[in-house]
Amino acid sequence: MSNNHFDVLIIGAGLSGVGAACHLSRQSPDRSFALIERRKRIGGTWDLFRYPGIRSDSDMYTLGYNFRPWTEPKVLADGPSIREYIADTAAEYNIDDKIYFERRMVDADFSTRDGQWTVRVENEGSGESEIFTCQFLLCCTGYYNYDAGYTPDFPGADQFKGRLVHPQQWPEDLDYSGKKVVVIGSGATAVTLVPAMAKDAEHVTMLQRSPTYIATVPERDELSVKLRRFLPEMVVYRMARARNIGLQRLVYRLSKQRPGLVRRALLAAARRQLGDDIDMKHFRPSYNPWDERLCAVPNGDLFKVLRRGEASIVTDHIDTFTENGIRLKSGEELDADIIITATGLDLQLLGGAELSVDGETREPRDVLVYKGVMLRDVPNMAMVFGYTNASWTLKADIAAEYVCRLLNYMSRKGLQQVTPKDHDGSDTDKTFLDLQSGYVQRAAHRLPRQGDKAPWKVLSNYLYDLPRLRYGRLNDDALEFVKAEGGKRRRLGVSRG
Repeated sequence: MSNNHFDVLIIGAGLSGVGAACHLSRQSPDRSFALIERRKRIGGTWDLFRYPGIRSDSDMYTLGYNFRPWTEPKVLADGPSIREYIADTAAEYNIDDKIYFERRMVDADFSTRDGQWTVRVENEGSGESEIFTCQFLLCCTGYYNYDAGYTPDFPGADQFKGRLVHPQQWPEDLDYSGKKVVVIGSGATAVTLVPAMAKDAEHVTMLQRSPTYIATVPERDELSVKLRRFLPEMVVYRMARARNIGLQRLVYRLSKQRPGLVRRALLAAARRQLGDDIDMKHFRPSYNPWDERLCAVPNGDLFKVLRRGEASIVTDHIDTFTENGIRLKSGEELDADIIITATGLDLQLLGGAELSVDGETREPRDVLVYKGVMLRDVPNMAMVFGYTNASWTLKADIAAEYVCRLLNYMSRKGLQQVTPKDHDGSDTDKTFLDLQSGYVQRAAHRLPRQGDKAPWKVLSNYLYDLPRLRYGRLNDDALEFVKAEGGKRRRLGVSRG
């Protein structure tokens, strides 16, 4: 057993964890910190997923960090480019040597007497158990299970003689050239895979139970490319970022306030790109825009392969797998050499680790989220969790900034602990992820709740969150601080400083 102590322990070295580490090094340079990363490399999601065409589903001017510009012309970047951007950022801020790779957090317990976390970690390289201690725990583990994605129990799956693959475990040796491929799903992964695989496969069929809204976005930001000729890089980046934040927010608000209008616009745009030969029933969802995430396709690549006949789309339910493919409820049979189950993620917070305070377990479903960052009755802990209705990093950045402000405030005031407390009974049954997507509903019993009013209500609105997290009061009524004085602990009421 080894023992390592740090002021802040960051769990995860993906987009969120590296970003949080950079914010700490910039805004709280006197605090020691380390990162625990289960994988062998930096990158998180962008190191894990290796399927053809893997790319962002948000524009890189808002998915990039607010302190380091994205300089490539592509709006939706490929996975390797995003991983390289994360790794380059870590190198620029000297984060690399603070990362403990191949470590998985098993559980973490906070001692109110000692004012620190004891984190049990499994070294997956050696199989040994290690102990880390820290004053503040910052979880940047994302929101899904890295070990396996979600695959339904398909009837007859064991009969299928071809290859059955989930995108989260993409085999390096998978050769689909000249093969018949069926991609099951209609989300971001499916609409990425279909055009990418259609280049080499004999034919690709996208099989969906129900349609998804799909919107075309430009592949390149030509305006930013032109502006770079005579404006500094950071100026161009901030201009593109502000523009895209505004557009994202406008589309989301319109989708909620005028869903019929947005629906008609999305369907009309799809019809123009598909032509008259493809049935629009495959593109008419039963729900309103942004009840689930919109899918973005660069330069309409999905529409193009469908129009050219290199791929097709089928809306139906699976009756059973067969030796040679899939039989549908309608009786139609889809021949396949390879079936890709792009059927979603298995949601999991905190990397599956168990949290406890003084030995008492804190179940995620029993806690409320405070400002979308901290958890009720869990001291000295925060989670960096991005937006689901906009670019992830918009929230991840300002959440990390908030944690830095809070830590600096505690240092100035000589405070040892901070714990969110709900004095008004704000509980609701709503999860903090306000989406109707299947992967959210399946995991609802494992997710933290949101309250019915601030600061427990989650609005998922960058323009609302930005001033409150970056500039808002730190000693509000919902935070309880503990001050250490001469070895004794003194619990503080709310001060009006």
